[in-house]
Amino acid sequence: MLLRTHLAFTLIFILLFLPFVNFKIVFILVSLISTLFADLDSQFSYLGRLKIFRFLQFFVKHRTVFHNLFFVLILTSLFVLFYPLLAFSFFLGYCSHLILDSFTVKGVRLFYPLKRVYSWKLRTGGKSETMFFVLVLMINIVLILSNLLSIL
Repeated sequence: MLLRTHLAFTLIFILLFLPFVNFKIVFILVSLISTLFADLDSQFSYLGRLKIFRFLQFFVKHRTVFHNLFFVLILTSLFVLFYPLLAFSFFLGYCSHLILDSFTVKGVRLFYPLKRVYSWKLRTGGKSETMFFVLVLMINIVLILSNLLSIL
Protein backbone atom coordinates (compact mmCIF):
# COMPACT_ATOMS: atom_id res chain seq x y z
CA MET A 1 0.00 0.00 0.00
CA LEU A 2 1.02 3.57 -0.54
CA LEU A 3 2.07 5.84 2.32
CA ARG A 4 -1.12 7.93 2.12
CA THR A 5 -3.29 4.83 2.49
CA HIS A 6 -1.29 3.59 5.49
CA LEU A 7 -1.55 6.94 7.24
CA ALA A 8 -5.26 7.35 6.49
CA PHE A 9 -6.02 3.79 7.63
CA THR A 10 -4.07 4.29 10.86
CA LEU A 11 -6.02 7.49 11.43
CA ILE A 12 -9.22 5.42 11.67
CA PHE A 13 -7.80 3.57 14.68
CA ILE A 14 -6.40 6.78 16.16
CA LEU A 15 -9.82 8.42 15.98
CA LEU A 16 -11.51 5.39 17.53
CA PHE A 17 -9.13 5.25 20.51
CA LEU A 18 -8.40 8.97 20.92
CA PRO A 19 -11.18 9.61 23.47
CA PHE A 20 -9.63 6.99 25.76
CA VAL A 21 -6.01 8.20 25.87
CA ASN A 22 -4.50 10.90 28.04
CA PHE A 23 -1.57 12.21 25.99
CA LYS A 24 -3.39 12.73 22.71
CA ILE A 25 -0.64 14.44 20.68
CA VAL A 26 1.93 11.79 21.66
CA PHE A 27 -0.58 9.06 20.87
CA ILE A 28 -1.29 10.49 17.41
CA LEU A 29 2.37 11.07 16.50
CA VAL A 30 3.66 7.69 17.69
CA SER A 31 0.82 5.84 15.97
CA LEU A 32 1.42 7.60 12.66
CA ILE A 33 5.21 7.20 12.81
CA SER A 34 5.08 3.54 13.84
CA THR A 35 2.91 2.69 10.84
CA LEU A 36 5.94 3.59 8.70
CA PHE A 37 8.40 1.30 10.53
CA ALA A 38 7.26 -1.97 8.97
CA ASP A 39 8.64 -0.85 5.60
CA LEU A 40 12.18 -0.07 6.79
CA ASP A 41 13.28 -3.09 4.76
CA SER A 42 12.12 -1.54 1.46
CA GLN A 43 14.28 0.96 -0.40
CA PHE A 44 11.11 2.44 -1.90
CA SER A 45 9.45 3.32 1.40
CA TYR A 46 9.43 6.73 3.05
CA LEU A 47 11.87 5.71 5.82
CA GLY A 48 13.61 2.89 3.94
CA ARG A 49 15.05 5.24 1.38
CA LEU A 50 17.07 7.01 4.09
CA LYS A 51 20.73 5.96 4.06
CA ILE A 52 20.71 5.07 7.75
CA PHE A 53 18.31 2.17 7.05
CA ARG A 54 19.93 0.89 3.84
CA PHE A 55 22.04 -1.69 5.69
CA LEU A 56 18.84 -3.48 6.79
CA GLN A 57 17.84 -4.05 3.19
CA PHE A 58 20.94 -6.17 2.58
CA PHE A 59 20.00 -8.60 5.34
CA VAL A 60 16.20 -8.61 5.41
CA LYS A 61 13.81 -9.32 2.56
CA HIS A 62 10.77 -7.05 2.33
CA ARG A 63 7.62 -8.28 4.10
CA THR A 64 9.38 -10.92 6.16
CA VAL A 65 10.97 -10.01 9.51
CA PHE A 66 9.35 -6.58 9.83
CA HIS A 67 5.91 -7.73 8.68
CA ASN A 68 5.04 -10.33 11.30
CA LEU A 69 3.28 -10.46 14.64
CA PHE A 70 6.23 -11.91 16.55
CA PHE A 71 8.36 -8.89 15.69
CA VAL A 72 5.56 -6.49 16.68
CA LEU A 73 5.09 -8.24 20.00
CA ILE A 74 8.82 -8.14 20.77
CA LEU A 75 9.06 -4.43 20.00
CA THR A 76 5.87 -3.65 21.91
CA SER A 77 7.21 -5.59 24.89
CA LEU A 78 10.34 -3.44 24.84
CA PHE A 79 8.15 -0.34 24.81
CA VAL A 80 6.13 -1.70 27.74
CA LEU A 81 9.36 -2.19 29.69
CA PHE A 82 11.12 1.08 28.84
CA TYR A 83 8.49 3.52 27.50
CA PRO A 84 5.07 2.27 28.61
CA LEU A 85 3.37 5.51 27.56
CA LEU A 86 4.25 4.77 23.93
CA ALA A 87 3.55 1.02 23.86
CA PHE A 88 -0.11 1.02 22.85
CA SER A 89 0.23 3.73 20.21
CA PHE A 90 3.25 1.93 18.71
CA PHE A 91 1.35 -1.37 18.65
CA LEU A 92 -1.70 0.28 17.10
CA GLY A 93 0.21 2.00 14.30
CA TYR A 94 2.39 -0.99 13.49
CA CYS A 95 -0.49 -3.47 13.48
CA SER A 96 -2.60 -1.20 11.28
CA HIS A 97 0.22 -1.38 8.74
CA LEU A 98 0.22 -5.18 8.85
CA ILE A 99 -3.56 -5.34 8.56
CA LEU A 100 -3.53 -3.06 5.55
CA ASP A 101 -0.72 -4.97 3.82
CA SER A 102 -2.70 -8.17 4.31
CA PHE A 103 -5.37 -6.65 2.04
CA THR A 104 -2.90 -6.58 -0.88
CA VAL A 105 -2.31 -9.23 -3.52
CA LYS A 106 1.23 -9.82 -2.19
CA GLY A 107 -0.04 -10.09 1.39
CA VAL A 108 2.01 -10.69 4.52
CA ARG A 109 3.42 -13.66 6.38
CA LEU A 110 2.03 -12.74 9.80
CA PHE A 111 3.69 -15.70 11.49
CA TYR A 112 7.05 -15.53 9.70
CA PRO A 113 9.10 -17.72 9.30
CA LEU A 114 6.04 -19.89 8.62
CA LYS A 115 5.11 -19.86 4.95
CA ARG A 116 1.36 -19.02 5.21
CA VAL A 117 0.59 -15.72 3.42
CA TYR A 118 -2.47 -13.68 4.38
CA SER A 119 -3.62 -11.70 1.36
CA TRP A 120 -6.60 -10.27 -0.46
CA LYS A 121 -7.20 -8.47 -3.77
CA LEU A 122 -5.98 -4.86 -3.55
CA ARG A 123 -3.12 -3.90 -5.86
CA THR A 124 -0.66 -1.40 -4.42
CA GLY A 125 -1.03 1.87 -6.32
CA GLY A 126 -3.88 0.51 -8.42
CA LYS A 127 -7.47 1.63 -8.86
CA SER A 128 -8.66 -0.70 -6.12
CA GLU A 129 -6.28 0.94 -3.64
CA THR A 130 -7.42 4.39 -4.73
CA MET A 131 -11.06 3.41 -4.17
CA PHE A 132 -10.13 1.91 -0.80
CA PHE A 133 -8.26 5.12 0.09
CA VAL A 134 -11.34 7.21 -0.72
CA LEU A 135 -13.48 4.90 1.44
CA VAL A 136 -10.99 5.25 4.31
CA LEU A 137 -11.05 9.05 3.94
CA MET A 138 -14.85 9.04 4.13
CA ILE A 139 -14.73 6.92 7.28
CA ASN A 140 -12.22 9.37 8.78
CA ILE A 141 -14.50 12.31 7.98
CA VAL A 142 -17.44 10.58 9.65
CA LEU A 143 -15.31 9.80 12.73
CA ILE A 144 -13.97 13.36 12.93
CA LEU A 145 -17.47 14.81 12.62
CA SER A 146 -18.86 12.45 15.23
CA ASN A 147 -16.03 13.38 17.62
CA LEU A 148 -16.70 17.07 17.02
CA LEU A 149 -20.42 16.66 17.59
CA SER A 150 -19.80 14.81 20.85
CA ILE A 151 -17.67 17.72 22.07
CA LEU A 152 -20.32 20.31 21.24
